[in-house]
This record gives sequence, C-alpha cells and structure tokens, in this order.
Amino acid sequence: MSTDEAIDTATAARYREIGRDEWSRLAADMTQPLTETEVVQLRGLGDRLDLTEVREVYLPLSQLLSLYAQATKRLGADTAAFLHESDTTTPFVVGVAGSVAVGKSTIARLLRELMSRWPGTPRVELVTTDGFLYPNAELERRGLMDRKGFPESYDRRALLRFLTDVKSGAPEARAPFYSHMKYDIVPDAHITVRRPDVVIVEGLNVLQSPPSPNDVAVSELFDFSIYVDADADHIAQWYVDRFMALKAGAFANPSSFFNVFADLGDDEAVEMALGYWNSINLPNLEENVLPTRHRANLVLQKAADHTVERVLLRKL
Repeated sequence: MSTDEAIDTATAARYREIGRDEWSRLAADMTQPLTETEVVQLRGLGDRLDLTEVREVYLPLSQLLSLYAQATKRLGADTAAFLHESDTTTPFVVGVAGSVAVGKSTIARLLRELMSRWPGTPRVELVTTDGFLYPNAELERRGLMDRKGFPESYDRRALLRFLTDVKSGAPEARAPFYSHMKYDIVPDAHITVRRPDVVIVEGLNVLQSPPSPNDVAVSELFDFSIYVDADADHIAQWYVDRFMALKAGAFANPSSFFNVFADLGDDEAVEMALGYWNSINLPNLEENVLPTRHRANLVLQKAADHTVERVLLRKL
C-alpha cells in the first residue's frame, strides 16, 4: 500500500465524506437568517461568499455546531447531577484552523453570526490568535519578524491562559488586541469575553502539537475544531488577489504598516506577494499548518472559486 493510499484509508476510517450536493440538502428546511448586505459585510477581501454558499454550506454547519454545543451542555449538567455537584458548564469552544488567505477569518465571522441565531447558542464570541502574536519589538528581539505566523511567533502560554480561563468558567477572560493596520499588538487594548455560550477561536496554528509531550496542546481546550482546506496553488492565487486588493485599499492609508507598498506597480506587487507566499506562508503551511488537518473534527474542502465542494466530518 502506498503512502497516499494509507492516508486515504485512514481518512475514510475517521471521517464521513459528504459531497456538496448531499451536504446542501441538509439546509432544505432551514430559513436563511442573513441578508445579502450582512453577507457582504462579513466577506473578507478576495472571498466570493454569497447567499447561496451561506445557505447551502454554512447554515447547516452552524446548526450542527449549535447541536454539539447544546449536547455538551446537557452532558455537563447530567454529569454534575450524577456527582451531586452544582452545574458548572462552561462555554463551548470551537477552533478554526487553516492557511493564510484560505478564508478562515470570514468563516469564523460567519459562524459567529449564524450560531447566534440558533436558540440554544444566542451568545457567541470570536477571538483570533493574532492577538497572541508577540509584539513586533519582541519578534525583532528574537529574530522572528520574518517568521511571523509560525508557531514560535506566538505567546502560546498567554493563549493557553486565556482558554483555561474560558474553560474554567472565569467570569471574564481577556485576550490582547491585534491591529492589522498597525501590523502589531495594541498596548493596553483587549477583547473581553464574559461566559458566552460559544467562543470561536480562529488562527493558523490552533491545532498545533505542543512543544513537548508534557505540555498541553491548545486544541485540548476545544470542544470542536474545523480545518479549512484547499489546494496550495489555489491559496497562493487567493493570497496574491488579496495583496492586490489591499494595495488598492488599506495599504493606501498613511497609518498602515504596509503603506510603503501602496505605490508599487501591479507587476512589482504580484512579484512581492509571490515572494512572501513562497518564502513565508507556503513553508508555514507545509511544515506546520497542513499537518494538523487530521486533528480537526470537520474539514471544509474548497474548490478554486472558494466554494466548499466536500465536507469531512469525524465519526463519533
């Protein structure tokens, strides 16, 4: 048996493979809760998210997650009753992983909106792991500015503290705030979550193995995890498309860290984007992000046009 055949066999053993047509039929009796304007506001640069994709892919996914969250809450309450303890059920935590430019941020924002419309999970918060990157000054000190986004560029202990606070039922948990305009952590700015029903944690390396066998993996604090998957060549094109859109928009802002790129010609900008992709983002994907795909409870596999063509759902 070849390596690829062994991987396919292992995948078939762990996951239900659900094609787009079969998955979309799950939405037949569901009401679309979002307007076209809301979808446009949620859509990231380069994404082609539309009402059809929301209805056929993400609406069923949001209900599935809500069902998992409610079932976990019931199990927590039943366990507490069995132990003659008070119910201390804590927020249901969903991890969303995947490459730069694969669309995971849009998916996380969309799931936050959709899950909050289901009666069992009205309070949903979203936290990105960008806030747990070391500040630029610290990355410079450690010689890691060219490896921003790699596992070693994150304050893993701070992320674990935050998630531990969430899962221990702390009245509030605070995460640092990251500015994409400044390309840095904003001092003394935080995102605060106060025991919501669901916390979505989105980031490149949220399914990463711990540094050593004795350490806790971030994913051990998740109740459900999603990996957003696509062919690397497709992601590269999406990355370039996003870079060009930013050059025409956000990069033009004098306050932007990337304002120095605003006046690049199109050919120069494409060459620079591909340089960043090939030297930083592709190696990170291949070395660190993609190898975590098998740890996800659910994998969304995207086609070249950003639409989801297949869903892999881990068997119970």
